Amino acid sequence: MFQSLKSLARVASVSDLRNKILFVIFILALYRAGSAIPAPGIDLDAVQNLKEQAEQGAGVLGFLTLFSGGALTQFALFALGIMPYITASIIMQILTVVIPRLEQWSQQGAVGQRKITQWTRYLTVAIALLQSTGLAFLFHNGGGGLLGAGGGVDLGIDLFGGDENFNTGRILIVVLTLTAGTALLMWMGELITQRGIGNGMSLLIFASVVSSFPVAGAQINAERGMALLLPLLLLGVAIMVAIVFVELGQRRIPVQFSKRVVGNKMTGGQSTYIPLKVNQSGVIPVIFASSVLYLPLLFTQVLPADRSWAVSIQRWVDTNLVQPDSIVYILVYGFLIVGFAYFYTAIQFDPAKQADTIRRQGGYIPGIRPGPQTERYLGRILNRITLPGALFVAMIALLPSILLVSADITNFPFGGISVLIAVGVMLEFMKQIDSQLMMRNYEGFLN
Repeated sequence: MFQSLKSLARVASVSDLRNKILFVIFILALYRAGSAIPAPGIDLDAVQNLKEQAEQGAGVLGFLTLFSGGALTQFALFALGIMPYITASIIMQILTVVIPRLEQWSQQGAVGQRKITQWTRYLTVAIALLQSTGLAFLFHNGGGGLLGAGGGVDLGIDLFGGDENFNTGRILIVVLTLTAGTALLMWMGELITQRGIGNGMSLLIFASVVSSFPVAGAQINAERGMALLLPLLLLGVAIMVAIVFVELGQRRIPVQFSKRVVGNKMTGGQSTYIPLKVNQSGVIPVIFASSVLYLPLLFTQVLPADRSWAVSIQRWVDTNLVQPDSIVYILVYGFLIVGFAYFYTAIQFDPAKQADTIRRQGGYIPGIRPGPQTERYLGRILNRITLPGALFVAMIALLPSILLVSADITNFPFGGISVLIAVGVMLEFMKQIDSQLMMRNYEGFLN
């Protein structure tokens, strides 16, 4: 406790670090402000109706609101949130493995990465245009499927205030506003990464997730009392402790460097280790899996409501891909989390490159010959520790939500996904501050 207070005092005493943290807070405050300002051309009474409908039955809307911090229910400037960028990033990373030109860019260092980033931005804007257009037409036609009614049911929500206001000019204003909001949000996230501390996109998602905690907690306390709220808070604390324990877990691979004579000096001979985290990919698999899972949910909203086959698809998706206690939801979501954990780990840590780096630096793993044997050894260890880490992330993302649904609680934010994202992002943020303090010969928070 006292060590943490001393570390906070040291952070405040270092002007450069203090300014970076204040900059991050300022950007996040702007983001939250933009999440409360409705887009122009929208009927404010209909927005209030939308919020009330979302509180009564979340449906697909509750799934999407998690990553927008409530901005979608207010049809705000940042209603789309950062999800178009995440979707574009997933597509680009998958295409990097498939398209040779993108693979060449990924191997060109900073120059190639800038090209990939630029195309990711273009793709983000394109996805935002499609999503904002779809939402505009959806909320003019009642929004029944998005709110969980399914089957093209009209819930009486028209954010445009009637057919007389639903014209090309009004649609363009709304679509361009939501798309510009996504582009601005993407720029704000990049500013945090460049001038602040931590990953900007992750911090924006963190702000979206934690913004719902106080309101949802107060609502449960008002409706069902402290007798239920207190056990749920204890459940949230237990989940956080488990996440921190696994997130900090490492498998340390020892590496020994041979002695070499450089000029008149003897160098090398040191021993170090390669830290392989149990959960090497962090919260990225959960974010990616959520982004992929909500694509079919949005797709069903553009299907014709007067066709029986379209209504059947809408009902099946709403029943199986939205409800946390559905066996299809559990299997699909869990499979996506485990798959993305292996996928992202393979991108972040390449055993072949690591083995080649160790060999070129004159190092070796005790008992393992340099070269292909080291590569196979690292790959085998990585696969073995990635599986339990991925299964843990999937369990944390699914099990608490299933328990909450079983207790007839649909609006409590301490579900597995929310806590996993919040704790994972904050741990990474604390590590970034730690590294900044260590550079200045200070002790950090996590020491």
